[in-house]
Amino acid sequence: MFTGIITHIGRVLSVEGTTDRRLTVESELDYATVPLGASVAHSGICLTVVEKAGRRHVVEASAETLAKTTLGDWQPGTTLNLETSLKLGDELGGHFVFGHVDATAPVLAIEEDGECWRLEVGLPAPVAPMVAVKGSIAVDGISLTVNTVAADRFGLTIVPFTWQHTTLAARRVGDRVNLEADMLARYVARQLQERQNG
Repeated sequence: MFTGIITHIGRVLSVEGTTDRRLTVESELDYATVPLGASVAHSGICLTVVEKAGRRHVVEASAETLAKTTLGDWQPGTTLNLETSLKLGDELGGHFVFGHVDATAPVLAIEEDGECWRLEVGLPAPVAPMVAVKGSIAVDGISLTVNTVAADRFGLTIVPFTWQHTTLAARRVGDRVNLEADMLARYVARQLQERQNG
């Protein structure tokens, strides 16, 4: 479980494998507090640390993860939003994030708005019932508030701190991002679907 508050930026050093992937990531995480087997969110994807040495750690991803997330696009040099798992007593500054990506979607527009930035992101049909104005959504693992919702897209305003301390500043129109709907919205949508199904 995570909060969507990004603490570090990592960089992919190497990628091995085709059907499955093994990635080495470099970061400034405090590895003394990240044991082997720990869960770390990598741009919104919960992955298990299987090796670590110095300022590097290794994670592995299955074919299912490659199919459902942007991980299959990652190459040496790709930057990642990192967050270690939530501990009891930690401040919950964002919202509850599982690290289980619902879908990927393209960035449709990026515009400066004063000191902030406005983003429009595609809205896949399976995720649409769980996205609402003023609701939360995780985009590449970042807890963000939805400003606008249309049939095929949603809008976000990114404050300068988030823009500068996450990978969003490196995003370009057309880039795919990982989306995870808010946990509460997920369960409400499921209950409504069950009622409609009778």
